[in-house]
Amino acid sequence: MSHSLFLNLFLLQMNVASRLLSTARVAIRTSTRTTAGTPSSLYRFPRIQRDGYATEATPASEAVKKVSEELKVASEVPPPSGLSEPEDQGRNWSKSYHGLSEQAFSKEIADVLMAPVEPLDIEIKPDGMIYLPEIKYRRILNKAFGPGGWGLAPRTETNVGPKVVSREYALVCQGRLVAIARGEQEYFDPSGIPTATESCKSNALMRCCKDLGIASELWDPRFIREFKAKFCVEVFAEHLPTKKKKKLYRRKDQPKFSYPYQE
Repeated sequence: MSHSLFLNLFLLQMNVASRLLSTARVAIRTSTRTTAGTPSSLYRFPRIQRDGYATEATPASEAVKKVSEELKVASEVPPPSGLSEPEDQGRNWSKSYHGLSEQAFSKEIADVLMAPVEPLDIEIKPDGMIYLPEIKYRRILNKAFGPGGWGLAPRTETNVGPKVVSREYALVCQGRLVAIARGEQEYFDPSGIPTATESCKSNALMRCCKDLGIASELWDPRFIREFKAKFCVEVFAEHLPTKKKKKLYRRKDQPKFSYPYQE
């Protein structure tokens, strides 16, 4: 459908809407002219014959119905192709859910995404939380979809609080929305906001990857216990500035804690 046809359709709809509004105004003015104490029968509109029955109707109501039917018919005409959605010019991922759960990925891609995590790739924080470095998630996505076959699109503005930066992102793979997650990162000085913003994006990526099954073992309590028992050690370390001792975790193949802690 050409642009001129689309313009004509738009003008037709505007014309019908204008007629509907004018008819409604006439009906309101007519109904308000009845004075107090005057028999209402004097102001009744003539009866019309419809389908063999005599019914009470007003010219205003008939006109309104006619215009409404014309407006309905005009609204049912499909918009011209290529102009129905702004996404056709470049999809707006801040609002779009295009492709969500539309079709499963191929078996080859699924095998890459849900492959068991290599124990050597897993790290552990001193507080005992295990995690996969953010770069590992990117490598798995690149292996599954290829560089350029996936991307992270922001869905909200960056929210900068007194201590935390957060933003919502959408993971898009092969032109389809796969997952949505909000990333967050603490900061301690305003000069660290740019770095916190980038870390916020990485945090959202890791959370989105859970929906693809990447490193899902890291949320499995049984796997966590077995990994800590086999690959990690729990030690008491002294915080040198405060002289307080604390129980910390590290991998067995990693060197001992360094300053500010000492084993």
